[in-house]
Amino acid sequence: QVQLVESGGRLVQAGGSLRLACTYSARARDIYAMGWFRQAPGKEREFVAAISGGGTKTHRADSVKGRFTISRDGAKNVLYLQMNSLKPEDTAIYYCAARQTVTGVYYTTETEYQHWGQGTQVTVSA
Repeated sequence: QVQLVESGGRLVQAGGSLRLACTYSARARDIYAMGWFRQAPGKEREFVAAISGGGTKTHRADSVKGRFTISRDGAKNVLYLQMNSLKPEDTAIYYCAARQTVTGVYYTTETEYQHWGQGTQVTVSA
């Protein structure tokens, strides 16, 4: 069972930056694709960014391209989401997710992921 714990969410002003982290437990021999999703109040959870098993490929939602970057440190088992030029509409609970897979594959829909963290709140003030 993979356990995921997000951190780094807080209140920030529009135009500011945040880096979210997701620490995960996994067996060294297993390969996991990972992703970030977010859920704003009154809205469904939506895809933000994904990174493939092995970290060779990434993909981002159009709404965050040019502002958010996903990365991972495989040695430390940490997934990151660097968020720059934050906007009030980025306010949401951010979740990390993982799915056991093979190198080079990533996923962009909720149903494709097997494991989820509890989320971290990001609030962007105008």
